[in-house]
Amino acid sequence: MNGTLYGVGIGPGDPELMTLKAVRIIEQSPVIAAPETGGGRRVALHIAEQAVPHIRQKEILPLHFPMTKDKETVSKNRDGIAVQITDILKTGKDVAFLTLGDPAVYSTYWYIHQRVVKQGFTAQMIAGVPSFCAVAAKLGVSLAEAEQPLLIIPGSYPCTEQMLQIQGTKVIMKTGRSMERLKTLLKQYGHYKNSKMVQNCGMEQEQVFSSLDSTTNESGYFSVVICKEEETL
Repeated sequence: MNGTLYGVGIGPGDPELMTLKAVRIIEQSPVIAAPETGGGRRVALHIAEQAVPHIRQKEILPLHFPMTKDKETVSKNRDGIAVQITDILKTGKDVAFLTLGDPAVYSTYWYIHQRVVKQGFTAQMIAGVPSFCAVAAKLGVSLAEAEQPLLIIPGSYPCTEQMLQIQGTKVIMKTGRSMERLKTLLKQYGHYKNSKMVQNCGMEQEQVFSSLDSTTNESGYFSVVICKEEETL
C-alpha cells in the first residue's frame, strides 16, 4: 500500500501556533519533507522541531525551490520534487511536507500536491494559521468587519496595482524586493498612511512597523503589509 503525502501548515513562525493536528501528523510520519530557503536554511523545519523535538531523528528530505519566476525552471523543479516524494510513497511511507502558514495560501506545497494526486497517490492538506492572521493579531487590528471585503494581494506582481484600487482591507504578501514600488503605489492610491507591516512574524527576527516610513526597501520575503480602512465603531 502506498503512503500518504501530508501538506502540513505549521503557521507563520511561532511554534505555539502549530495546531495539535499538525503536531500529530508530523509525529506519525516517518519522512519529513523540509523546503530550503536562501542559504540552505530550513525555516519550516526549525519551527516544527520546537514543537516536535525528536523530528530530526526522522528521515529528512531536503527540498530546494529556486527563487525565480522563470516558468520552465520552476516547473521542472516541481516535477523533480514530485518524483522524489512519490518514490518514497511507493515504499509505503507517509511524508509530511512542512509549509509555512497554511498550505492553501501562496504555498509551494500546492504545486507538489497537484502533481502527486495526478499520479494517483493520496495527499491531504493540514490547515495552519495563515501569516496574515498572526500579523493582524500582532498589530491588534481586525481584518474585516460587517460588510468589509478582505483582499489578499501578492505584492510583486503586475496585478498588485489593479487590486489596490478595490475597496476593502488589503493584505499584501510576497513583497520582497518590490517594497519601494509598493510604497509608491500605496501613496498613489491613498493607502499609505493606513498601512502597517510585520516582518518575520513569530520568528526570532520579528520586526513590527506601525508606519511604513521606518521600513527599508529590502523588506524580506516574510513580510506582510496590512492596509486597513478607517476603523468603525
